[in-house]
Amino acid sequence: MTTSAATASSPKAGLTAEQFIQKYANHPTYIPPRGPELHCKNWQAEAALRMFLNNLTDEVAEAPADLVVYGGTGQAARTPEDARKIIEVLLELEEDESLLVQSGKPVGKVRTHSEAPRVLIANSNLVPHWATWEYFNDLRKRGLIMYGQMTAGSWIYIGSQGILQGTYETFAACGDKYFNSDLRHKLLVTGGLGGMGGAQPLAATIAGATFLGVDVDPDRIQKRLDTRYIDKMTYDYEEAKRWVLEAKERGEAISVGLVGDIGDVLEKLIQDNITPDILTDQTSAHDPINGYVPNGLTLEEAKALRQQDPAKYKELSLKSMARHVGFMLELQKRGSKTFDYGNNLREFAQQGGEANAFNIPGFVPEYIRPLFCEGKGPFRWAALSGDPEDIRVTDEALKELFPENTHMIKWLDEAQEKVAFQGLPCRICWLGMGEREKAGLLFNQLVREGKVKAPIVIGRDHLDCGSVASPYRETEGMKDGSDAISDWPLLNLMANTAGGATWVSFHHGGGVGIGYSQHAGMVILADGTDRAERCLRRVLHNDPAMGIFRHADAGYETAQENARKFGLEL
Repeated sequence: MTTSAATASSPKAGLTAEQFIQKYANHPTYIPPRGPELHCKNWQAEAALRMFLNNLTDEVAEAPADLVVYGGTGQAARTPEDARKIIEVLLELEEDESLLVQSGKPVGKVRTHSEAPRVLIANSNLVPHWATWEYFNDLRKRGLIMYGQMTAGSWIYIGSQGILQGTYETFAACGDKYFNSDLRHKLLVTGGLGGMGGAQPLAATIAGATFLGVDVDPDRIQKRLDTRYIDKMTYDYEEAKRWVLEAKERGEAISVGLVGDIGDVLEKLIQDNITPDILTDQTSAHDPINGYVPNGLTLEEAKALRQQDPAKYKELSLKSMARHVGFMLELQKRGSKTFDYGNNLREFAQQGGEANAFNIPGFVPEYIRPLFCEGKGPFRWAALSGDPEDIRVTDEALKELFPENTHMIKWLDEAQEKVAFQGLPCRICWLGMGEREKAGLLFNQLVREGKVKAPIVIGRDHLDCGSVASPYRETEGMKDGSDAISDWPLLNLMANTAGGATWVSFHHGGGVGIGYSQHAGMVILADGTDRAERCLRRVLHNDPAMGIFRHADAGYETAQENARKFGLEL
């Protein structure tokens, strides 16, 4: 085994595993180390360790004591004991070994090589015949499985910023399509302000809209207030209504969080003859038992009923979703540009009795698919130094690298001004084929030259151009009818493993729930070494290329043109 240049030049912290756990991972408190010191034997394992802990820090996770990162049940590890063992193994992991993680439980190490992934993760996967919430929940109660969501169980969640630009791109595309590219004087209404939905208020105001978001849990809204993702919070419908209508009249981009039931609020808007210009939803509808809160129940009553009678809870949840979507359909008839934002609300509303739920279009075919055909998607990175200045350096370097990309530059300027970091300083920026590879090599050069203080981790959401099979979200309405074919995320996983990603993952369920999607994740380290450069060139080419392959094969002309442009034709 050889030692990388970055490892050789990095100071060692000199802590034992027990000392490290006491300092950084003493359950239920988790804190990622910062700075240039190594605690592991190499920066690849160190990167995985820091991002694992970052997923679980109070600033980032919804419920760190339960190892829940976001989405109600999306975990980073199965149990506190499993979290501790993951940490212990990563601290001692060699550059020619890889850790295997099965639904949040470390189950073994395998012999690999220095350019192989250091961690191989599989979460929530079930043989299709048994891929139901009922079967999954029985396994979970028996301690055999956990729900990994997308970036919770793959250790690359970065707080609400993680979906912020994608949400902004969606809202902006809606403005381009229906409102002459101008969302001033437009009211956007939605439900759900949790770990994913919490990005909506800031995305809406950056796009220029006036925003009203509703959540039954005041703590979720308070967290968005504390992190500057939302401007105002109230328990009073009349006050919220006054604030947003006055702001809409002035063309003021403010965001208001209202504590309440989204169905009740939509009903009141209908009664008051108020029709939002844009209407969507980001409640935890993907999980009708452990996510969505039925109409008429307090949070305490919902928690108790989940435990006492999950079948009754699900029945109430599905009926509430049907009611919720019924109001969305009425507002759609009245003129609201209404779309499903990928939480499987339509499917469960239909099960609850709303036959016309799928009259609401999905956000990917409506707004995002043209970007996927260019290999674009949610590229993200984290500064392992913990210093926000490192993110500023990367922002400025990207603007110099892509001076012609005015859309990206505007986004980075807005993000610098308005995004508060949660946990380790991070950034997200939608980049496409060719751009991701150039950005990764640039970051590696910044580390090599000492322009940033420690290595940089590069990842992405699983919601990407070529990494998901999800017929009610990313692959809804594919041109050739291939919505449910999940060969593509498996090919993505294998391509990124072969290319040398630092860690890879394959999950089932994600944002739409058990039985409805499969998706692959990828993270790669820029540590300034030649090894990293070789891996970056392969992985950051292969990963977006999968999006072009997938969409070109499905018959999208833009993707076929991009295949020719980038030399990806078969």
